[in-house]
Formats: sequence, structure tokens, C-alpha cells
Amino acid sequence: MPTQRILWYFADPMCSWCWGFAPVISAIKEAYSDRVKIALMLGGLRPGTTEPMALKSREEILHHWQDVHRMTGQPFTFEGAMPEGFVYDTEPPSRAVIAVADINSEAIFPYFKSVQEAFYALGRNVTQPETLAELAEQHNIERTVFLDRFRSDEMQKKTQTHFQIARESGVRGFPTVVLQDGATGTLLTNGYRPFDELQPAIDQWLSQPERQDE
Repeated sequence: MPTQRILWYFADPMCSWCWGFAPVISAIKEAYSDRVKIALMLGGLRPGTTEPMALKSREEILHHWQDVHRMTGQPFTFEGAMPEGFVYDTEPPSRAVIAVADINSEAIFPYFKSVQEAFYALGRNVTQPETLAELAEQHNIERTVFLDRFRSDEMQKKTQTHFQIARESGVRGFPTVVLQDGATGTLLTNGYRPFDELQPAIDQWLSQPERQDE
């Protein structure tokens, strides 16, 4: 039997370049989802952060946001973003995406994008469970169902597994896209690139015969 090809998208909901890449992954899904499985792997940008963000770090991050905005045109709310005392812990929103996917696998990409938009465009604190639950409700998932799953030991372990797979795959930055055919992985991009630059490489990859399991 042929091995199903998979396009792996390694990303973090609080990675600004991933927000810049949101229209690109949407275009990839629209163009290729009927030909290849497209899967999201939560990478873990700053999981487990406990210290409030320093002013200098905030200024550096806002500078990155400006770069992403200029290059991609994606909307950002700069004023009031990451206020004093904000803890940049990317584990909770990553776990929320995994919890939503566990409840409804079809909602993983739409919910991921909702969390991104809430943080970058709407200035919401997506490290907070109540905010994440409100976003889940937008995808027809009951708040209590979401929160029970989000807070479970199982989802915490699944989240750590995602982070571990990203590390073991050699992914060091986001967004990263890897094309898997059997046991062979081909790096499509590490970092932002527009869809028209990626499309020829995806087309070429899909035009090759699928590898067969031994």
C-alpha cells in the first residue's frame, strides 16, 4: 500500500511570523487539501514562561511585529499589546488548539487562526483559559467541554508530545513546513515565504511517484 503523503505545518499560535504566514497556509490548504493530508504540529515557541515580560523584550517583539506587518500586510494592534505584567507563555494557547482538535479534528486550523487573530489583531490575552474558551465557543464547542479537555492531564501530555516531535524533527523556528513521503522528509520552508514561491516546489513534490512501504 502507498504511504500517505503529509504536509506538516510546524507553528505556534503566538509566533508573529506564523500569523504573517496565515494566508499562505490557507492558500496551501485550498489548493492541495484534496491531494495531500495537511497537518498542524504545535512547535512550542516559549512554553512554560513564568516571568513577566521585560520592557526591552516587549520593544524587540513589537519591532518584529512591525516587520511582519510590513512584509505580509497582516493586521496587528500595537497600542496596548502585551501590557505590563504580561507573561509570554505559549503553552496554554498551544494546548487549547490540541484540545479543540481532540473535540473536533476539523476545527484545528480554524481555531488556530482564531487564536492568532485574537492575539495579534484584537489585542486579547490568549494565555488565559477563559479567553481560549470564548474562542472555542466561536467554533461551536461548549465552554465547559473545552475547559474540561483543556485542563486534563491528557491534553498537557499531548501538548508536550507536540513540542518534543518538533524538537526531534530538527525544527528550530516557525513557521516551518516539511513534506513527508514515507520515512523521507523534505524541508519546504523554514520561515515566511509567500505562496507563489512555495507552489512550484509543492507541485514538483506531488508530481513524483509516492514512495512504497517495504
